[in-house]
Amino acid sequence: MGRSSTPGEGTRSRTHSRRQSGDEGVGERPDGAEPGDAGGGRASSHRRGKSRKRAAKKSRKRRVFKWIAISMAVLVLGTASAGYLYYRHLNNNIRSSARSGGESGVKKAAPDAEGNSPLNILLLGSDSRNSAENVKLGGSRDTVGDKPRADVQMLLHISADRKNSSLVSIPRDTILHIPECTDSKTGQKYPATDNSPINESLQRGGPGCTLTTWEKLTGVYIDHWIMLDFAGVVAMADAIGGVDVCVKTGVWDKPTRLVPGGSGLKLPAGTNTVQGKQALQWLRTRHAFGNDQNRAKAQHMYMNSMLRTMKKQNLWSDAGRLTSLAETATKALQVSDEIRSVKKLYDLSMQLKSVPIERITMATMPTAEWSQDRNKLVPIDKSADALWSLLRKDVAFDKNGKEKKKPSSSASPSGPPAAAPATLGISVVNGTGVGQAPKDGRAGEVADILHGKGFAEADTARTTEPLKDTVVRYAKEDGDQGKSDALSVAKALGLPTSSVKADPKAGGLTVVVGADWREGTAYKAPKAEAGDLPDGADDINAADKNQCMDIYSVYRWDGKS
Repeated sequence: MGRSSTPGEGTRSRTHSRRQSGDEGVGERPDGAEPGDAGGGRASSHRRGKSRKRAAKKSRKRRVFKWIAISMAVLVLGTASAGYLYYRHLNNNIRSSARSGGESGVKKAAPDAEGNSPLNILLLGSDSRNSAENVKLGGSRDTVGDKPRADVQMLLHISADRKNSSLVSIPRDTILHIPECTDSKTGQKYPATDNSPINESLQRGGPGCTLTTWEKLTGVYIDHWIMLDFAGVVAMADAIGGVDVCVKTGVWDKPTRLVPGGSGLKLPAGTNTVQGKQALQWLRTRHAFGNDQNRAKAQHMYMNSMLRTMKKQNLWSDAGRLTSLAETATKALQVSDEIRSVKKLYDLSMQLKSVPIERITMATMPTAEWSQDRNKLVPIDKSADALWSLLRKDVAFDKNGKEKKKPSSSASPSGPPAAAPATLGISVVNGTGVGQAPKDGRAGEVADILHGKGFAEADTARTTEPLKDTVVRYAKEDGDQGKSDALSVAKALGLPTSSVKADPKAGGLTVVVGADWREGTAYKAPKAEAGDLPDGADDINAADKNQCMDIYSVYRWDGKS
């Protein structure tokens, strides 16, 4: 028979064949009915059903995506909210008070010719027993309720280029001038004293007074202070899993027939990991180590080991450990007001993190027995000032850096040429009164030297500014031209280029004649070379893993009894 002539029959067959072969949808009408199917029969109903299923499926997908988006938004907002609340919680943990307790006369150093500034932080360990935790950790219970003393005092210096760091301790019983101080919390004023050990400065106006005392002694401007008590030391040691220390023989720092007290430290010979109460005992031990100077040395060993441990654990990039340490640290620390936030403390830690471990050196201020009490100490002035001079000039305590060209007074500026000497207005300030009366007429003497060099507009200032080191300042806003002019003045006086400082507060060129140049017409720069530490500094490099403490014979322990 020939092809059927029934209308639509042949079309249905062809469409059916296409479905069988998987070519679905070709030739379909927009309403879902097949061509020629006027009644929209079973095939049309089938198509409409499938279309509705597809639409329902798409709708379900849209709802799913919508709920996922909503859930993600809630999660992100919730996490951000939780993070913010936790950040506030950490900030609320931190206790603080004023940076300074009095007037030291020391100004923050202007940036060097390259615009960089060093960072100085005073680290304090208090002997407070005014909490149940601190009492439990030992010491004299009859001091409960007393104002705490700063038994551990260290100045941390991070160089302007952040490539090296130095730390100096002062033994707690060192007799120093403690200036007049005011307690920022109570407003109580304390008169100056010359016959008190430095650890009592904390009782005379809080950490700010200790900072002012250090500034007065060293001539170094101190940016911040950070303080820990006994419980804080234990908590920090526990947070990093302990610190390795070493003793040459077994040690037991116990009371003896002649010497009461003692930290209770009990360790076998060799390397030991201390944490918790043992870490505190190590830091407090004095009798078994012989004296306060050796206790400072043991504290340096501990800190060096702690730094090596933290770098090895890579705490700065371990979010979990860092969070745990942040919780511990913020509860344990007291800080000066300007760094009372987690972010500022973290940024501060990152400054030290960038310093290689072999470029960190710790030392102790050289001291001698006080003539009035052999159990007290006094600074060896010449040696001590050699140490402070390195910090003031930002010279490294180690020789591990690349050798730099020594600054030369004849170095020429790289910027524009200096203006003619006769056109430069220069103010000369007498800054020789550091630790003693200023040298009368010294500013005039230096102004006369400048006159003889052609600087006819040099004149003496009516004010004084005690300063350890002679400087030439120029207004920061004067830029390269100001720097060139200042360098020409430094060259005329024989000063090193490092003495030139940009100062945003300077009204023009200013020469401050420091205590290092009280006499003479030619400036003689004090020796200040990297690693040139005075005798008695007991310096230790943080990379040295072989340090081990000697034990005074009475406190040696055989590991049995």
